[in-house]
Amino acid sequence: MGAAETATSVPEYAVASSRKRRDLLELSIGYALVLAVIWTPRPWQRLLYWAAAVFLAAVLWFAFEGWPAMGLRTANLARSIWIAGVALLMAAVAVLIAQRMHTLQPTAGLVPFIKRYWGYALWAFAQQVLLQAFFLPRLLRLMRRPGSAALAAAAIFSLAHLPSPILTVVTFIWGYAACLLFLRYRNLYPLALAHAIFGIAIAVTVPGPVVRNMRVGLGYLTYATHRGLHRGQ
Repeated sequence: MGAAETATSVPEYAVASSRKRRDLLELSIGYALVLAVIWTPRPWQRLLYWAAAVFLAAVLWFAFEGWPAMGLRTANLARSIWIAGVALLMAAVAVLIAQRMHTLQPTAGLVPFIKRYWGYALWAFAQQVLLQAFFLPRLLRLMRRPGSAALAAAAIFSLAHLPSPILTVVTFIWGYAACLLFLRYRNLYPLALAHAIFGIAIAVTVPGPVVRNMRVGLGYLTYATHRGLHRGQ
């Protein structure tokens, strides 16, 4: 390496420091936009939703390292599919308990069930992509230990579900477990499937007024108002 090349080369620590600042900035802006969507009333909420979607998609696009890096791959799928199996078993137990307690809210047949929850399944997949492909990789670079990064990602994920006490606790537990499982298997599909199973299980076993129809943020706080207006009408 020549003297001129040595003089103009950037030290590795400077590159790493610059990358950490960028990661912190992307995390801050991305999370702030997510919280703004959750806590802003309509019609501004829709505008912020698209702003958050465009920002997050742009960041993921420019940092794109391939589908396998995001966990969208077939490798380890067979080894990790047990995650969805465990989620299905836990959901079945929850359904049996809800049936005994008369809180089960079943749908009349498979087709109505799919029509009712296919949108949520896609949303569960999108949330898992954000958790594993946006938040976790940046936290891994900002923090020394993978376990600490997984814990921080779970906290970020759960705080976005405030003020719902049920969803906040459940998403913290699931977020932490999902991050650790992703670090082990690097496959997103079983995690997204398990997320959808858990969410649908809560929706059909917990009465709507208790979980406020799975709302978070401002929607959770205004649930009683909307419910009262609906009854009055």
